[in-house]
Amino acid sequence: MTAGSSPTFWQDARLRPEAAFPLSVTTLTELLLWRVQMTPGTIAYRDATRALTWGETLTEASRYRRALATEGLRPGDRVAICARNRIEWILFEQAALSLGLVIVPLFFNDRADSLAWCLDHSGARLLLIEDPALWQAVAPAATGLERVILFTPVPGDRARALADWLPREGEPLVCPHTDPDALATIVYTSGTTGRPKGVMLSHRNILEDVRALTLALPTLWPERHRLLSFLPLSHMFERTVGSYVPMAVAWEVIFGHGVQFLADDLVRFKPTLIVSVPRVFERIDQRMTERIGRSGLRRRLFERTVASGWRRFRGRESLGDRLLRPFLEVLVARRARAAFGGQLRYVFIGGAAMAPRLFTTFTGLGLIFVHGYGLTETAPVMCCNRLEDNEPLSVGRPLAGVEVRLDPSGELCVRGPIVTQGYWRDAEATRAVLSQDGWFRTGDIARLTDGRIYLAGRCKEIIVMSNGEKVSPQDAEQAILSDSVFQQVLLIGEGRPGLVLLAVAEDVPEAELLSRANARLHDFPGYVRVRHVLRFDEPWTVENGLLTPTLKLRRHEIEQRYGAAIEALYAPHPSAPS
Repeated sequence: MTAGSSPTFWQDARLRPEAAFPLSVTTLTELLLWRVQMTPGTIAYRDATRALTWGETLTEASRYRRALATEGLRPGDRVAICARNRIEWILFEQAALSLGLVIVPLFFNDRADSLAWCLDHSGARLLLIEDPALWQAVAPAATGLERVILFTPVPGDRARALADWLPREGEPLVCPHTDPDALATIVYTSGTTGRPKGVMLSHRNILEDVRALTLALPTLWPERHRLLSFLPLSHMFERTVGSYVPMAVAWEVIFGHGVQFLADDLVRFKPTLIVSVPRVFERIDQRMTERIGRSGLRRRLFERTVASGWRRFRGRESLGDRLLRPFLEVLVARRARAAFGGQLRYVFIGGAAMAPRLFTTFTGLGLIFVHGYGLTETAPVMCCNRLEDNEPLSVGRPLAGVEVRLDPSGELCVRGPIVTQGYWRDAEATRAVLSQDGWFRTGDIARLTDGRIYLAGRCKEIIVMSNGEKVSPQDAEQAILSDSVFQQVLLIGEGRPGLVLLAVAEDVPEAELLSRANARLHDFPGYVRVRHVLRFDEPWTVENGLLTPTLKLRRHEIEQRYGAAIEALYAPHPSAPS
């Protein structure tokens, strides 16, 4: 089964006028130069203290280019950045790309040992890092670095303060004489299991993804949006959709204070669009539930507003819905949206599966979700919903230029100009996922219905119980999360006689949690039932090592940490016959 356009899509000249930037733009440096030429005086980036136009962005980036040019770096050399989302991130990246250097973005909230490994594996020669304490933890193992630039200076012969490193005057950014297929970045995957792999992405990979997105959502780009950037720029989802797309379509990008302060930043900056992962909306939903309560008049009004708004979105609004809409909008929906700053309209959502209940709730309150899917290896977006054909419970249709097919096991495979060149210094891992004719194995089980892609779990995360029954944990976990009493969940059962649920949940009896979990599994086969629940108060976070920097569960680490308690649940009862 195959769907999508051929990789030669862009050779069709009839479609070229629809693209947001000309086909002559073939590198990321050319994209910036084109944007500056088109709208030099328009605000490009803003934070809590300053704003830069596109023209000023180019001027500031030229200082970084001159500083980098003094470091003896050659085209193809790797330079790393480990910082929160901020204007300096963009300036450093654009300057490095203009010299033909390869960017290695690192998660500012990652562990020191993981950062050191990525620096060594990539062969990075220079590092720009924000946190001096983190650098001191990384430094003993990062022996290959020749220069370290810090926002706050610390002692060391390799280290310099950013303010001292930057010259007063810059040198013009020019487009390097670079093949569009030359390497632009090595992005290390978040490593839910084992060591991260360095995904190699070229200028062409990223630009073709940006171009295809502009074709997929043509009515969205002409609007003058304000995008609040809070997912790490080291995450390719934020980098492509939250940085390169705004460069292509002249949106204003606002750098707030990070995901921990998202609630305040939404109210302060009043964005019209964000790029998000489901975890953000899970947290917001929990707070709304705490504020509204689970019963009473406020809850009934809220549920009526959501149901009515969802029917309207689906084109099934009744006469009663239309009559009540102004009342419910003022009393409920508008107040709920005020938590997002009052002007948020669009949400690009991806990075993980989102519970259908959350789509229903927030769409019913008036937000518009553009649900998509992809991987770092696909630059990253390979498919998304269209505004005029929006089915947020799916991940949409393939982007232009992208082919998809299902192999006999149901694994989704993709081919096209957005697909990675492979993994840095790991030919074996590359051969395992990338065929000679260009098909990339995503590792995700999917189904294709009417050209839309619906995900059904990870190939390697299928639980095979001791009786041979197979369970897709992600499907079951999403069903359980539709009950807001559960905040985070993970199913255990590989090689076991039944399923155990680990849950960060409200403080209610575990028997009640067991009953509520299984109530959400009523549509699953009979063997998909939870036998025991282990409840935890402490959330699984990046800081305690149980979430990746991209907020995915570290399934192996969670199971290992609570291994003794899990084994006790599976152990035979002392009175049971041997």
